[in-house]
Amino acid sequence: MTDNHRNRRGAWVIVLALAIVVIVAAIWYFRHGQDAQPEYQTVPVTRGELTQLVTATGTLNPVTNVQVGCQISGTIQKLYADFNSAVKTGEVIAEIDPRIYEAQVEQAAADLASAKANLELQQVETARNAELFTNKLISGSDYDTAVATLHEAQATVQIKQAALDNAQANLGYCKIYSPVDGIVISRNVDVGQTVAASFNTPTLFQIANDLTKMQIDTAVAEADIGGVEEKQRVDFTVDAYPYRTFRGTITQVRNAPTNSNNVVTYDCVIGVNNADYKLKPGMTANVSIIVAQRENALQIPNAALRFRAPETALAQNAAPGAGGTNSVAVQPDQGVGSSTNRMRGGGGGPGGFHGAGGTAGRGMFRTVFVLEGEGKEAKLKPVQIKIGISDGINTEVLSGLKEGDPVVTGMSLSGAQAGATANPFGGGFPRFR
Repeated sequence: MTDNHRNRRGAWVIVLALAIVVIVAAIWYFRHGQDAQPEYQTVPVTRGELTQLVTATGTLNPVTNVQVGCQISGTIQKLYADFNSAVKTGEVIAEIDPRIYEAQVEQAAADLASAKANLELQQVETARNAELFTNKLISGSDYDTAVATLHEAQATVQIKQAALDNAQANLGYCKIYSPVDGIVISRNVDVGQTVAASFNTPTLFQIANDLTKMQIDTAVAEADIGGVEEKQRVDFTVDAYPYRTFRGTITQVRNAPTNSNNVVTYDCVIGVNNADYKLKPGMTANVSIIVAQRENALQIPNAALRFRAPETALAQNAAPGAGGTNSVAVQPDQGVGSSTNRMRGGGGGPGGFHGAGGTAGRGMFRTVFVLEGEGKEAKLKPVQIKIGISDGINTEVLSGLKEGDPVVTGMSLSGAQAGATANPFGGGFPRFR
């Protein structure tokens, strides 16, 4: 037998084997697949507490954080405050070497004394020239010159006085005082270090006015800011105390947007009571803003909103009398958080995630499926409901359902149905659980 004959024989064997597989799968499908029914997973409609949150992160900061700098250049001679030092208003916390500025004060004082002596001389000469001019012993031009010289001497005294005041002020800046009562949280200089105040004011200390009252500066996304308002309650945690939940209140929602990589956020200021000093400046806070809360809300799992009914079940419902008088036309599925939802309700969908907009999805109409009957007689009935807030797991039902109704959240296939749904002509084989 030639190689060509062997190849032809092998090809026919493969074709015959595939044909047998297809025939067997088709016979099995028509014998077993028609009578199988899907098994629906249902959850009863319940009542309970429901809380919608907006989640974000922020940084803890003192309410009043004063940066203390210096207005003159020089060498730090003494430090009277260190990290965590408690200081009072007007207390000296640092001192710059004053010798240069003391010399400037002495020089300015000497210049002022010289200017005053010259002024006295000009006053005497002007009086003498006035007498001579009265007796017509000098010309009017000479007298005018004497008066002008007197005025110039007076102006020189004022200039020297201003220079002395400036030198004394600079000498006073050598001592750096605390502007508020508080605690030093940062010290940026050491003794012997030279500070230069030529172009900008160097920061020497940071003083927190009162660490018992702090604030969180939180960046809230533009999609969520619509539900955030002042006086809303806030729960937050910090990594230092992972098992403790702290409380706060929104004190300000700032209108200035921040654009970072085309993501727009707004700063929400949260007031925090820190009476036990557990919270420290700079800590990262994981914030949950309570946008809305219901105590006894009728609710269903979000899986019920995402459930898609199989086409066969919808065909059965479309039969005469299958839907009953309460059946409604099945709306195109919008999906939790889908673009259709956002166009109709604004913001994210109801419950796809924490941090959906405060009114996102509220009052929207959605279609869910309720299971009627048992066993082979069980049928899906589409029900249009009005939904409210969501916590990311469950969604509030405002109308359309009552407590105890079995809503469908999923579908599992029996062995026969699993095999029937496999396409025998697409290479699939019957599968059994």
